[in-house]
Order: sequence, then C-alpha cells, then structure tokens
Amino acid sequence: MHHKYDVLVVGAGGAGLMAALYAAKGDVSVAVISKLYPTRSHTGAAQGGVGAALGNIAEDHWEWHMFDTIKGGDYLTDQDAAEVFSKDVIEAVYELEHMGLPFSRTPEGKIAQRKFGGHTREFGKAAVERSCYAKDRTGHMILQTLYQQNVKEGTTFFNEFHVLDLIIENGRCCGVVALELASGEIHTFQAKSVILASGGYGRIFKITSNALTLSGDLMSIYYRKGLPLEDMEFYQFHPTGLTKLGILITEGVRGEGGILRNKDGERFMERYAPTIKDLAPRDMVSRAIITEIREGRGVGPDGDAIYIDLTHLPKDVIENKLSEITDLSRTYLGLDPVTDLIPTQPTAHYAMGGIPTTIDAECIANDQGDLIEGLYAAGEVACVSLHGANRLGTNSLGDLIVFGRRAGMFASKYAKTASMPEMPENSDAYSRALVERVKNSDGNENAARIRKELQETMMNNVGIFRNGPDMERQVDILKGLRARYNQVSVSDPSVRYNSELIETLELGFMLDCAEAMTASALNRTESRGAHDREDFHARNDEQWLKHTLAYKGENGDVRIGYKPVALKGYTRAFEPKPRVY
Repeated sequence: MHHKYDVLVVGAGGAGLMAALYAAKGDVSVAVISKLYPTRSHTGAAQGGVGAALGNIAEDHWEWHMFDTIKGGDYLTDQDAAEVFSKDVIEAVYELEHMGLPFSRTPEGKIAQRKFGGHTREFGKAAVERSCYAKDRTGHMILQTLYQQNVKEGTTFFNEFHVLDLIIENGRCCGVVALELASGEIHTFQAKSVILASGGYGRIFKITSNALTLSGDLMSIYYRKGLPLEDMEFYQFHPTGLTKLGILITEGVRGEGGILRNKDGERFMERYAPTIKDLAPRDMVSRAIITEIREGRGVGPDGDAIYIDLTHLPKDVIENKLSEITDLSRTYLGLDPVTDLIPTQPTAHYAMGGIPTTIDAECIANDQGDLIEGLYAAGEVACVSLHGANRLGTNSLGDLIVFGRRAGMFASKYAKTASMPEMPENSDAYSRALVERVKNSDGNENAARIRKELQETMMNNVGIFRNGPDMERQVDILKGLRARYNQVSVSDPSVRYNSELIETLELGFMLDCAEAMTASALNRTESRGAHDREDFHARNDEQWLKHTLAYKGENGDVRIGYKPVALKGYTRAFEPKPRVY
C-alpha cells in the first residue's frame, strides 16, 4: 500500500506531536506514523517538569538557564543550540498553557515552578525554582494537550506501524517503509519532508526507565545507511528508579525536599556536593550512589540500592504534588512514601547522542556538515548537541517542544516549495527481505536470550563507571551476539500482531545502537559528564573538546569521525572550567 503526504512524522511522542502540529499550521498535508497510540508514547513517563526561566517564584533569566545547560553538559553542549533553546522554551511553555495544558499553579494563578537538580541563579550561586510542572504528570499532560491540538488541525495518524527503512536517494529523503502490525502488510510512505522523532534506545540496558518500545529503531536505520550517529558514548543514568524495576522516581521528589540516605541513615550527598546536595546534576548523584553501594553502604537484600526519604515532608505534598510516584511505590513495592523509605537505584534514562542535526533540525550526513535534503529530526532520536555530555534535568521536555516546533516549521516551509520526490523502484524490497529472512530462518537462536545477554553486559561493561578492558570485552561480546542474531528464528507464524517478529526486528536495531555506543565510549579516553572512565579519570579539553561521529563499518567495526563544539552562542560564550570531583 502506498501513501503520499507533504510532511511525514515518524513518532508520536512530544517531539513528533509538536512537529506535526507546527507543520500542519503551515497549511500542508501532515501524517504521523507511530508504533503506539500517540498518548501511550514514552513522553508520558516524564514526571518532573519543563525548565523555563519564567521567574514566577524567584528572579530567573534565560542566560542563567543557558549557563546551567552548558555546565551540566560538561561544556560539550553547542552554545548556539543552548541559547536558542533557553530563549524559545519560555515562549513554548506559554504556548502550551494557552493550548490548555493544566500546569500546577501558584496562589496568584501563575504557572508553578520548583527547584530541580542543576538549576541555579546567578551562574551557579544557588538553586532556583525553574521547573514548570503539572504535579508529577507533566509529560502525560503534554501528550494529551498536543494530541488534541493535532486532531483539531486535521493531522492524519497511522498508529501501530513499525518503520523498517528510510528511503534516501541522491542525498534527498523520499519517505519511509513501515510494517502495519494489524495486518502484517508493508506500506510505503512518500513525502516532501520527513521528520524523525522516534525516541531513544534505553532498552539496551538491563535496568531502564525507558518504555519497551524504545529500541533505537530510526537511529539504527540511519546508521545502516552509512550515516553518522553523534555522541553515542554519552548516556544518562537517572539516579533514582524503583529498585529492580527501573521505573522513574522524578527528580521533582528531591526538588520538593526528598533526601537520599544510605544504610546508616546518612544524608551522603553532603559529602559529594556540599552546596546543592541532593540536587546536584544527575551524573554526580548517580556516581555517588554507585560509590556508596560499592563501599558497602547500600540497602536491600543485595545491598545494591539506597533509600530516598520523604517521610519528613507534609503528607499533602506527597499525596498531591507527587501523586504518581506515590501510587507507583504503593503498587509495585508495597511501600508508602508517607511512612516508608523507598529503595532506589540508578536507571538508564536518556541518550544525549543520536542523529546529528543543525539548530533548525536538519539532519547532518557527514564530518563536513553536509545535509540530507528534506530530512529532519527532533527529540531524543536527534542530537542537536543541546545536552552535551549530560542532560540537565527538565531539558528533555523542553527539547521536545522547542526543537519539535522548529522541525515542524522548517519541514513545512521546505515542503511548500519542494516538488514531491520520486521513490525508487522496489523501494520496499529491503524491508520485505528483512522480514522474510527472520520469518523463514531455520536457525536455533532465540531473540529473548540474546536480548537478555545484551542488556546485562551493557549494564555491566558500558554503564555508569567504565574502563578500557571492560569495553574491549563488550566489543567482542557484541560481535558474538551479532553472529548469533543472524541465526535467530521465530516460532510464531502469525501475520497480525506478531509480537515475536517485532521484538526480533527491534533486537537488530538495539545491537546497532549498542555497537555505536560501545565503540564511541572506548574511543573517548577521558571522563566527561555521564561518560566516566576509571582509567582516564580527568576531563581533557585539549584533546576531547569535540563531538564523536560513529559510522557503521564492516564486521561489527565502527569508523570514528569528529565534529567541532560550538563554543559560543549568539551573544555570549561560557568557557570550560576544570571538572570538580
């Protein structure tokens, strides 16, 4: 089956819905392809809020937000992207408010704001209230609001479609090929502009806050085309996920006064970050937690967790401002935050790297900065280099709405003047062959077993603390898993909703992302942001103040290129300072 639209969006999370909405406002035909019903997208799991310098509680300015973003990214953040973001996110938050998003309110009726890790006033002097929130369901509210607006604008949705290929001919994107889950049919989608907004790849790790659908599909497809993935070595572990489960405990819990404690009841963050304590940036808090566990001060039967303590907070704060995480703790752990300490551990949370883009969301094809005509990306699948080496808390939702909006606007503008590209003959041949190879394989390997080994070894060897020998071992492990994957077969012959087939295809995408990530991390011989090497403990600005570009090579090898960091925004520059441990 063949479809044709002016603008095609892959992914229906916050970035995809924002992009679709602003493309539709450009008076062009717009369609969205999604693995899920849009309001079930992973953006709904984001709890804490959107950082924007509204100044509703205390004085705040976009320059301070820009500084925190760059410092939080350990100076690998592109400063032009940080400036555009810090300015635009203020307007974007007010736009969401006018669309009807039910933000929590101050007594005066303004959008409520609270403290969050890494958010400061006067360039790091003290914490500031910057996170705009809707209780602890901010991401869910963004999805609901943007989906309603897209329905109003007449956006067409293709729900439960799994994209298998991206069609690029002579440097121009022509469309995508997708598998319809309900029928098992292959569909081709032709478009003047294509926007990728398909999210991250957290499922490559054993403990993750990511939804089951986040397997890095479009990153992998882009990578398979011989195109680069940027800064894949930088993956953020959120310090607090429900133990064993990885379900996110929002940083808003600590913003409201939650305290991290070890088995001795000590508020240990006072030793690691004396000024802002539990509200230190996520990489610092995650490393501190793992250090406590390594040194025998962990809690739980296996000593592999720490506590988060809310028992000193007023009950109405816990029940009203933190209602979702309270429900999750009661449901999954049988513990009540009002009276009980909640065991938590770091959980794989967010990819700073992805498909390289300009600040206008245009996809970059190589080290020289050439662009792929008609192709855009936004959200976690993209790397506009806003987050650098470690994303500042609340900047994920801000990234979605700011760069999703820019992607939609620029894709729509391009589509208005461009002609419809010609799809090559047999454009669906690769996708059909991919599906048939898996369905008709007589191999004896099982995708679930390979996936389990992938997740466990990535967690152990390319996790919060890293070193050369472990990552070299992981390179070999991945090559072995790749060989085994080629012998995978599926036992379910179903055509409709064949989840075994989909999970097997996803595993191939996950292996690609893990391969690019491991090679990039092994290559970067320094510690920076979320990338912490025990054998290269110092940050090395002289050698490594640059972005990594990973290209797929032969037989599991990865070719590495580089891209300079934009060290000046439009109005000011923030110079790298020594990394403090």
